[in-house]
Amino acid sequence: MEWTFLDSWIVITGALSAMACALLGNFLVLRRMSMMGDAISHAVLPGLAIAFLITGSRESLPMLIGAVAIGVLTAFMVQGISKLSNLDKGATMGVVFTTLFAVGLILIRQAADHVDLDPGCVLYGAIELTPLDTYEIYGYEIPAAALTNAGMLLLNGLFVVILYKELKITTFDPALATTMGINANVMHYVLMTFVAATTVAAFESVGSILVIAMLIVPAAGAHLLTDRLPVMLVISLLIALASAVLGHVFAITIPVWFGFRDTSTAGMMGVAAGIIFLLVFLFAPRHGLVSRLLNQALLALKITRDDILGFLYRYNELTTTKPVPVKAGTLRNALKLGFSINMAIWDLKRAGKLVTEGDGVRLTTLGEREGQGLVRSHRLWESYLCEHLNACPTDVHLPAHKLEHFTDASMQSQLDHESGHPSQDPHQRRIPD
Repeated sequence: MEWTFLDSWIVITGALSAMACALLGNFLVLRRMSMMGDAISHAVLPGLAIAFLITGSRESLPMLIGAVAIGVLTAFMVQGISKLSNLDKGATMGVVFTTLFAVGLILIRQAADHVDLDPGCVLYGAIELTPLDTYEIYGYEIPAAALTNAGMLLLNGLFVVILYKELKITTFDPALATTMGINANVMHYVLMTFVAATTVAAFESVGSILVIAMLIVPAAGAHLLTDRLPVMLVISLLIALASAVLGHVFAITIPVWFGFRDTSTAGMMGVAAGIIFLLVFLFAPRHGLVSRLLNQALLALKITRDDILGFLYRYNELTTTKPVPVKAGTLRNALKLGFSINMAIWDLKRAGKLVTEGDGVRLTTLGEREGQGLVRSHRLWESYLCEHLNACPTDVHLPAHKLEHFTDASMQSQLDHESGHPSQDPHQRRIPD
């Protein structure tokens, strides 16, 4: 792979565009308006086409005015149709943006006969050509697209910083914002205006496909990694930056493996963002699929260990002599467990709570103490449920069995106090001290 200054400018342009989109995308994701970014990205096409047809040029100002006007109109139409028809907002967005997108494609096709406009560039951009159109600043040749996207990133950053409190309150609790004198509707339309402007700024360089991806994917990935808004904003910017860098690297390396020269950099940046999101979706510490499956497996193992300790403690209560070792098969049948019981027994032995004796296992001093605590929690819960909820003694076993696994010493003391310090549970069994 040969890296040149052209590659650097392509990555910088893509990164600036992606970060500008990702910054606003956080608020779209948190407002459950992810489709609105998609809708505006498609719906601004008629504004661009009308600006082309009226002015006969691709100057930035008329493009921006036309696209922002249509973008805000889209937001008004979605809100209005949704309220007047009681349709779901997702359905309303689908109707509005597909209609406007179709109109935009027809108008762009018409505009292409009069001005130098490639409809394909609107969809997937021409980021590979951005280093060829430059401005000279202090002796440095800087691509115009990089300056445009940098300016948009700066404006979006100032918008978020200056109106951070208003954006945060209207995002999480519009009703509270209204009581505080903050107009949630005005903030909504201001946000939509910035989304439309960001879309236009990125259209020529990266196209609508990457704009849609970067508005949502980095923010969605960041949301899986954190529940704090400031951290989410930073993580989404990092994901957008990584997507731009990896996307261009993939675009100039992966096709070579299959005998091709290269592929669309903007498209590959979107693919890179999707790959990053997939990794986050799988391995995020709290919300990742693998992490949740692992946590569920660990919880199931903990419950199995608790059940074994509780069963052996109750078994020992029935014996008047030295505790008799219990076979694994007996435990399996009594607790109706499968293979997981072998892993639980191994883990309890490793923790010093069980010891092998003959062809069975028995509790150690540590295991007996923990089993005693579980049984105490169980019987206190039964007493509490019967006394305070007027539950029948025959109905409290299963709820108590579920609650005993999550009851600590502090809660035990509170249960004991609330139940009047009982010495026996509703089934006349002694509650361990």
